[in-house]
Amino acid sequence: MATPIEFWFDFSSPYAYFAAMEIEARLARFERAVQWRPFLLGVAFKKTGMGSLSHTPLRGNYARHDWHRIAALLSVPFKLREDHPFRSQTLARTYYWFSEQDTALAIAFAKAAFNTYFGLGANLSDTNDVIAVAVDFTDEVGALTAWLASDQAKRILRDRTDEALVKGVFGSPFFLVDSEPFWGWDRLPMLVAWLARDNRPETAEKGSSTGDEIGPPLS
Repeated sequence: MATPIEFWFDFSSPYAYFAAMEIEARLARFERAVQWRPFLLGVAFKKTGMGSLSHTPLRGNYARHDWHRIAALLSVPFKLREDHPFRSQTLARTYYWFSEQDTALAIAFAKAAFNTYFGLGANLSDTNDVIAVAVDFTDEVGALTAWLASDQAKRILRDRTDEALVKGVFGSPFFLVDSEPFWGWDRLPMLVAWLARDNRPETAEKGSSTGDEIGPPLS
């Protein structure tokens, strides 16, 4: 059985939001599992010397324009909060609490969280706000609240973030297909082309057509 496609992201990343909204439609025909793996982008920034795009002169202004442009292209709602970005630890830890029980439920929670923050423009930096999203997916709010305050919750997210760095992940979203890296939402078409060519670089080098040439994003 083929190894899962790894989808690494930080919940505070707008480009990860766009990827989350279309990754399943993009990859459905390949019948390969997709592992959703939230991690802490801020830790990667410390390793690379990069910083938050929103707070970078010139690039930040461009990015904000780009995010609205992509949202229109994909026909998805987008409301960027004035205090963006936010600390995503609680969201990521909540995701891993769900994933220990049911992977599909964890992914459904992740999509709801993305939509709540980027689609509705709601605050998700506070634990109570995160719990308000989680209640639609569990009746065990007390257990979740207690787990979020535990050392285990912190350790799991720390371990996943360390794993991301070991694998060379430095941005969000970041995809790994059989160890082949793809950084950014705009690399999804390239990822699809890679899969369609059965991961054979020599095929791509010969320029043979597969019907999956890199093109505009799905609408």
